[in-house]
Amino acid sequence: MFRAFLHEQDAPELFYGSLARDTVALLRAHEPLHDRLVVDVGAGEPQFCEEFQAAGARYLAVDLDRAALNALPAGVGILGRGEALPLADSSADVVVSSNVAEHVRDPGRLGNEMIRIARPGGLIFLAYTSWASPWGGHETSPWHWLGGDYAARRYERRTGRAPKNRFGVNMFPTSVHAGLRWANAHPDAWLIEAFPRYHPDWASGVLALPGAREVATWNLTMLLRRR
Repeated sequence: MFRAFLHEQDAPELFYGSLARDTVALLRAHEPLHDRLVVDVGAGEPQFCEEFQAAGARYLAVDLDRAALNALPAGVGILGRGEALPLADSSADVVVSSNVAEHVRDPGRLGNEMIRIARPGGLIFLAYTSWASPWGGHETSPWHWLGGDYAARRYERRTGRAPKNRFGVNMFPTSVHAGLRWANAHPDAWLIEAFPRYHPDWASGVLALPGAREVATWNLTMLLRRR
């Protein structure tokens, strides 16, 4: 996964294809996907739709970006905000959000909505980039360590255009600690598994290191099951 991540900018289809296949494999380790309704919150790239449908799942994307939905097959996408999903309680078997939580002001509200629409016993997959990690500022990294506004100004001076991900507008600071605390304390779900997404298995112990985990985890992935 880390090798694929290195090509996120120059070959996004390679990175997102690998990310989608990895997501499907992680979910299949906990539950079969055939004929299950998978809701992808903040769909973004079409590779997720392709991989979930190849696994036999019924795929539904929810995204604020109409262009992202237009890239998907007809009938598999609806406009909506992750913090207020336009779906009924307990309506999905699996709810997925990959690299979206850092783009909303209230990640906990996004997570709460994902849990709300999951059926009892359903799976919730939530992955996001920690702000303190080397890639926390996305294309403005690593200068975000000196401040999000500074990093954006530097990027614009260097490239002649504003960054796609603007601190305080569509990119917000997230933390590993806050995510784990939210997951462990949620009354309607329990945390099955948490790990650093792009690391080898032997490096998962980094989550046990307060402070250091904010930088070293890079991308936190959590799997929860609805009570």
